[in-house]
Amino acid sequence: MSRLDTHRGRVLLTGGAGYIGSHCCVALMQEGYQPVILDNFANARRDVPDRIALAANGPAPQVIEADIRDRTVMETVLAEGGFDAVMHFAGLKSVAESVAHPERYFDINLGGLTVLVAAMAATDTRRLIFSSSATVYDARATGGAISEDAPLGPASPYGHSKLLAEKVLLAQAEADPSWRVGILRYFNPAGAHGTGHIGEEPADPPDNLMPYIAQVASGRRARLQVFGDDYDTPDGTGVRDYIHVADLARGHVASLAALERDGRGHVVNLGTGRGQSVLEMRAAYARVSGREVSFEIRPRRPGDVAQCYCDATRARAVLGFEARHGIDEMCASSWSWTRRREGLA
Repeated sequence: MSRLDTHRGRVLLTGGAGYIGSHCCVALMQEGYQPVILDNFANARRDVPDRIALAANGPAPQVIEADIRDRTVMETVLAEGGFDAVMHFAGLKSVAESVAHPERYFDINLGGLTVLVAAMAATDTRRLIFSSSATVYDARATGGAISEDAPLGPASPYGHSKLLAEKVLLAQAEADPSWRVGILRYFNPAGAHGTGHIGEEPADPPDNLMPYIAQVASGRRARLQVFGDDYDTPDGTGVRDYIHVADLARGHVASLAALERDGRGHVVNLGTGRGQSVLEMRAAYARVSGREVSFEIRPRRPGDVAQCYCDATRARAVLGFEARHGIDEMCASSWSWTRRREGLA
């Protein structure tokens, strides 16, 4: 029986101080795992581990400050850590920034992944969960619900970096059948931990919808820019699949359990299986927060599609996973986090 069977396994979380990684760290702690954060804190605050402890009502996780591109360090960490698995979150995630600086995205997102895989192979660590993205799909070719078998066709260097990283992992697993790889393609993570101690801390301006709405509600921004109101959707605005970050974290725990239980890897979408429009999200946030969320309609952005949401069938079948939280809970947790972070009454 492995340590994962007794729910005491040690799991290395690269980029574990970031938005998704920190919530997964809490979820793992609450399930009895022993997560260890490895982060260079380039895009994360140094007080995150202490806030993870508050959210999990437990001790702060161990933290290793390092860059995943340093193979010597990564081999030392893995050789000495006794890890049962790795969850790989470390990387850059702005679509717009990737268009302006593709070289950075391939260096960190792809180069960092290949260093990690080499270090894992050298230290006999062969169970990995990869933080991928629905941006690997060609959303223009689907017209709605996207299954894992949908056409692939990233529209940005960020999406390409994720798809190439997936190919590295699949090739590694094919070359060495002892590897167990879980590839999780996220749709649109949203919300924050229910305690209000951890949440999304985006760059300015945010890339994602909910933090932008939150900044309007808190008064940091005057209004929300809505790009296009003439799509073939119920209210004319774009429809996307938003998944509560707490659900996303549960999906990672389920993925880890499936790798151990099934003895094989998987490629799985993580979403709710339904879409919400921009104006529906705006209205929900205004309702939950009790704040005005002003908006203005702007022209469509090039490359945007009318709707894009997840076919969640495989997640249910392979992981036994189904999202539990709706948009009101996403908005309420985001608002709790925003109020705490910005000192609002």
